[in-house]
Amino acid sequence: MSDSNEKPRNELYEERVSQARIVRKIVFFSLIGLVVLGIIIFISAYFYFKNTLGPVNASNPEEIQVTIPIGSTANQIGTILESEGLVRNGTIFRYYVRYKNESGFQAGEYNLATDMTMDDLIDALKEGRVLQEPELVFTVPEGRWLIDVAKIIAEETDHSEEEVMDVLTDKDYIESLINQYPMLTDEILNDELHYALEGYIFPARYDFIEKQPTIETIIEEMLKSTQSVLDEFASEVEQSEYTVHEILTLASIIEREAQKSEDRYKISGVLHNRLELEMKLQVDPTVSYAHWEHSYMTTYEMLKIDSPYNTYMYAGIPVGPIANPGKDSIKAALNPEETSALFFYARYGGDVIYTETLEEHSKVHQQYRDEWVEGQAAEEKQGD
Repeated sequence: MSDSNEKPRNELYEERVSQARIVRKIVFFSLIGLVVLGIIIFISAYFYFKNTLGPVNASNPEEIQVTIPIGSTANQIGTILESEGLVRNGTIFRYYVRYKNESGFQAGEYNLATDMTMDDLIDALKEGRVLQEPELVFTVPEGRWLIDVAKIIAEETDHSEEEVMDVLTDKDYIESLINQYPMLTDEILNDELHYALEGYIFPARYDFIEKQPTIETIIEEMLKSTQSVLDEFASEVEQSEYTVHEILTLASIIEREAQKSEDRYKISGVLHNRLELEMKLQVDPTVSYAHWEHSYMTTYEMLKIDSPYNTYMYAGIPVGPIANPGKDSIKAALNPEETSALFFYARYGGDVIYTETLEEHSKVHQQYRDEWVEGQAAEEKQGD
């Protein structure tokens, strides 16, 4: 009986050994296959990027005249070079410029050739001859309302403020812009917004070669600048739980509340804390904007306004931006500083005090409230 039982056990053992050998062979050859595949992918990627960074046509070079407009970003330059057949991929040009930390590209007219490498093109673009001096130069400061920007444009050009606002509020024109700029979505068509493009007009210095550019040219140059900044923060925007419209809304609040860069990030942290806890944001500049008036102090009567901008009445992010934020505020909205504070009070003069409880905040508010009254009175006296 024992011999008959022994044989099946031996056969079972040998079968398991055989299966183990087969499994080891499968694992071994799978690993070999993965290594080979990895090597192939690495080699392919290497030659792809080497080819992309190299000249488009070295054997039969062609000279091409290219114009780089004033204010062009690396992304825009890459698009121009790709469209002219001087680089194979404009996006890779942009990332390569960022990787090499290159800057200082000059607007101008260039004679470039298809036998130039990407490094050759970058070097050449730093030595451009400016086509001509700008005829129109003006600056839009951070945190201005759209109507303030319209006034600046009107003061610097022959266009009237009314004409500028007519274009800025033209529904058909606004809808056409949505097709041009990825940052613009149907959110800006909300009828409750004061202005569809509020928050999207980038504060910066603007140079125009034309003495009297069209209103559309001016507006689109400003929108292009905002889109460029958002493209720069593309990864942060993608990771954010908020839409671009909501990010710019938070950035506009930060811009109106903070005067110092370090406060922007901490105020952003407070705002994000309140949003996570589903608390009302309760920030005064939103109330001023709801009333269509600039005001130093927010009265209890002003808080009663029933407006989607009123963050004392409604929780969450307001319906839209309350000003046009700068780059630092946009960055702060995307990168809030970690803080335990739930309240902040901006003193007259720029200092910001952060507190964790309503009781602490109320004490600070009472202690420094008179500063704003006295400061406003002093400014009005100076104005007289």
